Parts: sequence; C-alpha cells; structure tokens
Amino acid sequence: MDITSCKAIVTGGASGLGEACARALRSAGAEVTLLDRDQLRGTDVADQIGAKFAAVDVTDQGSVGAGIRAAVDRMGGVNTCINCAGIVIGERVVGRNGPHELDSFRRTVDVNLVGSFNVLRLSAAEMALNSPERDGGRGVIINTSSVAAFDGQKGQAAYAASKAGIAGMTLPLARDLAGIGVRVMAIAPGIFLTPMLTGLGEEIIDGLSADVTFPKRLGRPEEFAALARFIIENDYLNGEVIRLDGALRMR
Repeated sequence: MDITSCKAIVTGGASGLGEACARALRSAGAEVTLLDRDQLRGTDVADQIGAKFAAVDVTDQGSVGAGIRAAVDRMGGVNTCINCAGIVIGERVVGRNGPHELDSFRRTVDVNLVGSFNVLRLSAAEMALNSPERDGGRGVIINTSSVAAFDGQKGQAAYAASKAGIAGMTLPLARDLAGIGVRVMAIAPGIFLTPMLTGLGEEIIDGLSADVTFPKRLGRPEEFAALARFIIENDYLNGEVIRLDGALRMR
C-alpha cells in the first residue's frame, strides 16, 4: 500500500505506541483518525499533527461503531487499522490478599483482546467496501501483542493471556479476511519507553534495560511506528507476529 493513500484509524492514539504511529503516518502523508478514551489528550495530539479524533471505548460496540463511522465520513473510508489500545496489570494468581481478582482478569482480556477484535471486525467490514488495489488488496490490520505472550513473567497471567490471544488469532484472521483482500499482522513489542514506564524513574528503567540483549535500552515508540509503516507498505507481509524486542527473553 502506498503510504500516501493510507486512511488509518489508530486506537490508543492519544499516547505511547499509538501516538507514535499516528505521528509517523501523518508525517508520511497518510490520513489518520485517533480513537481513544482520553478526549483531552487525543484532541490535542490530533490538532498537533493535523489528524482527526473520536472518543472511543474499544470494549463498547456502539462506541467503536460510531468512531469508525466518524472516521469514514472524515477520511472518505478506512484501509488501515492499528490497534494499540490496552491496559496492563500485575497480580499474582494467589497473593497476599488472596486469589487473583476475577474482574481484573476479565477486564484485561476485555480491553486488550476483545477490544482489539471489536475494532478490527468493524474496520474490516468497512475495508470490504474499498476498491481493490494491486494484488486485490483492500486494507491492512495491525494488532499489538507482546513478548509476554510467549515468555510472560509472574504476575502477568491476565496480560499474557490477552496478548497471547492477539498472537493466536493473527493467522486465522488473515485466512478469514483473505477473501476480501485484507492483511492481518501483529507486532509483539518488548519493553518500550512509553508514558507508563517513564514515571518509574531512571533506576528502574536502567534495570529493565539490563535484561535486553542488544541494544541495552528500552524500545522507542518511533521504532514501533517504523515497523507498523513497513508492514503497511509491504504487501507480502501477512498472518505473522513480529517480535520487536532487542532479543529480550523475559525470565
């Protein structure tokens, strides 16, 4: 896909990896609509980069439907969906306060896995209406998994389960949507320097960086965005999960 013909929706676009993707795509000439719960920050980022914004809760069918309709109306269609919205918790199966809260497990899976599927299924329905480009392509979907899907640490049962679900559905989604010319990929990032981590302090960040094989640092959001752009532009990438982690293997 030519990046200048890209009409993208980016969930979690108000900050972190989503914001980096939105900025990278806009700077390359793509049209972008940010979908996020944070209306204040989302509107601010959209104004800064010349994008659109829609307040969306990815777990709510009506909210997502309205957000995608707004994006279609403003951009004249959608051919790219990047799912970055997500949450993370740390909770052991049996901890000091007793067993893992079922609600927190359910909420994590609902936002990260079900929320991503909710957005992509409605996005794919819109992509099916697009005129085919070369090779019959009508769109591309990029979901965010995590290295925790493969080697999650203690306290990450909920998060790892949600991200493993993202990884596991990548190939079936690609096969399902091949008939309408929509590619599906997933990126499994390692530890990235997002706003959630920057508040932990330099000492903790240095400790996390020490576990990365090379380079000895946390990932930069713009590196995630660069990979997302590469996936968009390379039409032969489909049905795969790409680790982006500096060879990190968590223990």
